Amino acid sequence: IKKEKLTMFKLKTNDGKEIKAIKSKDGIIFRGYEDKAVLVNFFATWCHPCKAEIPHLNNLRKKYEGKFEVIAILLEEDKDKQILNAFITTYDIKYPVTNSKENFKFAEYMDSVKTIPTMFMYAKGGELIEKYVGIVPQEMLESDIKKGLGI
Repeated sequence: IKKEKLTMFKLKTNDGKEIKAIKSKDGIIFRGYEDKAVLVNFFATWCHPCKAEIPHLNNLRKKYEGKFEVIAILLEEDKDKQILNAFITTYDIKYPVTNSKENFKFAEYMDSVKTIPTMFMYAKGGELIEKYVGIVPQEMLESDIKKGLGI
């Protein structure tokens, strides 16, 4: 039996919202974020490079406010919501953090994310621009955000 490829993912944020990620011909459309460049950030709370990136991601999000969003995808099984909320508060994460079983299906769909941090940058409209593995300089992310926004 052929395994059916999912074409839509319902990513649940830690504050109870849902972000729909829908496969498109050249990437993924994130419902409600169609007019923004989107950085999908696969991470774990125990990952040191992941923690080191948070201030940079917050800075870029602030600099491109309303035009750029980071969506963090937690890759930890059954992470307690209170513990994750404490992590979000401690590291002052300003962007949505998703925490659900669907995250693992999404990671598998995304070329089987094998290392963290792994990030994917999408242009406005959902076209995949870049995949990053490991820690990425803020300048490199910023140049790809500009590319994704057409500026």
